[in-house]
Amino acid sequence: MTDRECWLLIDDDESFLQVLSRSLARQGVESATASNRADALRALGEKHFNRCVLDLNLAGESGLQLLPELLQVDDNLEVLVLTGYGSIATAVEAMRRGAMNYLCKPVTVSQLIHGFEPIEGGPELRQEPPSVEEMEWEHIQRVLNEHEGNISATARALNMHRRTLQRKLQKHSRWRQ
Repeated sequence: MTDRECWLLIDDDESFLQVLSRSLARQGVESATASNRADALRALGEKHFNRCVLDLNLAGESGLQLLPELLQVDDNLEVLVLTGYGSIATAVEAMRRGAMNYLCKPVTVSQLIHGFEPIEGGPELRQEPPSVEEMEWEHIQRVLNEHEGNISATARALNMHRRTLQRKLQKHSRWRQ
């Protein structure tokens, strides 16, 4: 890493941002933080960043929707999407929209730094097939993404009551932590 490398950290969790920023500083990486779309775009307009760590869920805003906007401002920006609610559907969509990589929280600073390195030989494939619960979760995430995070529209598309969908999303988010 060069002395001039600077990262933009975008997450709605202020304490996470501060811990990550301090940890990167110990690794010689300068960083700036933003907790929402407006702050992120403002920071990107004011300063050059080499890399960006973008949270998928920004307190009601979608990191997936922000991703192309960031790349429109600086098409050389390397973006790594970070989430606590990982799914294959959102990982594929993040990559399609221009992310360099996609990692699930919790991650270490070392994992983040290595997340920006090119993957040699492709990802490792797991040996066992996904469970029914994992397949259901992937399907829900794909349909949720197709409806840009709209719970009501997703529930209608899945022929499911909105509250049932919300319970499934909450249950899975607790299970993933």
